[in-house]
Formats: sequence, C-alpha cells, structure tokens
Amino acid sequence: MPQLDREKITVLTLKKRKENGEKISAVTSYDYPSAKIASKAGIDIILVGDSLGMVLHGDKNTLKVDMDDMIYHTNMVAKAEPLSLVVSDMPFQSYHISVEKAVENALKLVKKGGAEAVKLEGGRRRFKVIEAIINAEIPVMGHLGLTPQSINRLGGYKVQGKIRERAKEIIQDAIELEKIGVFALVLESIPMELGKKITEKVSIPTIGIGAGKYCDGQILVFYDLIGFTNLYLPKFVRKYADMHSVVYDALKKYIDDIKKEDFPGDKESYHLNKDIDEFLK
Repeated sequence: MPQLDREKITVLTLKKRKENGEKISAVTSYDYPSAKIASKAGIDIILVGDSLGMVLHGDKNTLKVDMDDMIYHTNMVAKAEPLSLVVSDMPFQSYHISVEKAVENALKLVKKGGAEAVKLEGGRRRFKVIEAIINAEIPVMGHLGLTPQSINRLGGYKVQGKIRERAKEIIQDAIELEKIGVFALVLESIPMELGKKITEKVSIPTIGIGAGKYCDGQILVFYDLIGFTNLYLPKFVRKYADMHSVVYDALKKYIDDIKKEDFPGDKESYHLNKDIDEFLK
C-alpha cells in the first residue's frame, strides 16, 4: 500500500533504519513523473544517477554526462517534492580536478538542482574530496565495488572484490569512508559474501546493487525494474513489470485505430453549439 502518511526521509531516518534492522528501498530516477510515483509508493531514496547517460541519452557509458545534465535532471526530480531522500550523482570530471572544484560542483547540485545529498564513486583516491564536501555541510553517499566512471581503468563492467586483496581493499575503504562521515554506501557488483561482511563492519547503511541480500537496502534503475526496455540487463536486475510490451502494444493499437479512422472518436472530439452548427450548414 502507498505510504501517503509517512514523514520525509532524511539521512537520520536511514541511520535509524540500520539501527532497527529495517530494510531500505531505493531507485534511480531522472524525472518528475517517475519521482512522483516512486515517492507515492514509499521508496526511501531516489538517486538521480549519471546512468541517465546510458538509459536516456543512449551512450555506451556514463562518462559523457556533465554537471548541466545532472543539475537539470535533479531539478526535475526535486520538483516532484518527493518524501524520498533526493541524492544526486556527481558526474565524471566534476570531482577529479581539485578539491575546491569538487566542493563547488556539489554545492551547485544542492543550490541549483535541489539535491539533499550527493553521491560520488571511489575509495581512498577520493577521501580528501569527500571530507571537504561533508565539511561544506553536504551529506555524501559513498560508492564502492564496481564504479562505472572507472570502467576504462577496470577494463569494463566486471564484478569487483573476487580476489582476496581487492576484497580487503574494499572493506578497508568502507570502514574509512564511515570514519570520514559518509551517511551510506552503495555497493555495486561485488560477491554477496563481501556485501555481507561490509554491512556487518560498518554502522552506516549499505545499499546494494548486485551485492546480495545482506545489504541494508537495495537499489535498481526505475526503467529497469518496470521493464521499460527489452535490451540486455545485468544479472542483478529483477523486472517487476513488462512495461515495454504494454507500451508497444498501446502504440500499435493507436496506429491501427488511426488507420481505421476509429481515433479520434466522438468522445475525443469537440462539438459546436447548436446555433453555430446550423450556421455552418
């Protein structure tokens, strides 16, 4: 049932969820209507992800997405005034040049985009940047495991943490990110056992995407979980609806009704008043 009477979700809400052992729900969304329905359904976190480069723009990866894209789409989500916490991705290059530039860009996502928190990828390479953004009074969500902005260095979209040394590094980074002050961690494409270990090691919520059932919460892309596409989807995606077929069938019926002159019908048409109707005859 829709949680229409629930309170606004904040970073403190999520902390309490972890403490109480309550699972957290999250979706990646990029626009007003999807944010509106996600909030109405009771989703805890709406992440405005840079995955919009692939999902909406048709790019092969997320690297072309820039600050203007993120501000624009974050603003659309924020306009829906969701009770969900609105988190905005910091795109590639927005936090890689300097600490000062990273803080400036994070502030833009909050002031211009309406984000309530930001997310950025990486562990030890990003500690100073993350600490500076938190010091600027902006909540930060971390992101470990498969970090899509690093695909050129990682050699593609590969499961991370399968080798002992890499798993150890991810665990250490998670512990350090908690110390720095991130309010939550996205864990992407790592073995389920590693996701469980990290979740037990930190007192902040872990949000899994291909990280197994032991994480404190889960996140999927809105368009993926409703089945809006019939293209390849990662193993970790579960489709809860087949909207691609629904929309396709609707469009085919629309085309057919136009050809048969069945649309528009009488109920979709406007009519003149009687006196004007007589005048036109």
